[in-house]
Amino acid sequence: MKKRIQRVFTELIKNSKKSDRDIAKKLEISQPTVTRIRKKLETQGYISEYTVIPNFPKLGFEIAAFMFFNIDRVKSKVKKIKSKAHNWITSHPNIVFAADGDGIKGKNCMLATIHKNFTDYSKFITDFKAMFGEHIKDFESFLVPLASRTPKHLSFKSIENLIQ
Repeated sequence: MKKRIQRVFTELIKNSKKSDRDIAKKLEISQPTVTRIRKKLETQGYISEYTVIPNFPKLGFEIAAFMFFNIDRVKSKVKKIKSKAHNWITSHPNIVFAADGDGIKGKNCMLATIHKNFTDYSKFITDFKAMFGEHIKDFESFLVPLASRTPKHLSFKSIENLIQ
């Protein structure tokens, strides 16, 4: 990535709400150049979306849950649930991140979710297991009380140092 493009990109990571004009002023380049670079970053897939990271406790969310599990990878079973699982995951408002992977005690999937309270979390788990329980094994979760003291809140600002 060219240095000028990288500088615009890191400014957007730090604050995507900042106008092209303000970025141009800070970086001492023209506003049309910043706009062109922003569009290029979007079309090339470097920027997938612009969003706000909310203050979850202020919105009434008390729990974040990180769930790790194995999903049965037998081909005949995978085909059966793949579309159903994808649709359920992408449409479920509590799920903020879902991915396949490889990790803790050989787990191959994870979900990150947010919940208003423990009852909400419990209902989510019940629905999840009712929907996919026969395909899931070795389920573990890690609950985070969102109102507690957190050494580092969710943010992407610090990755600017990783992409330089």
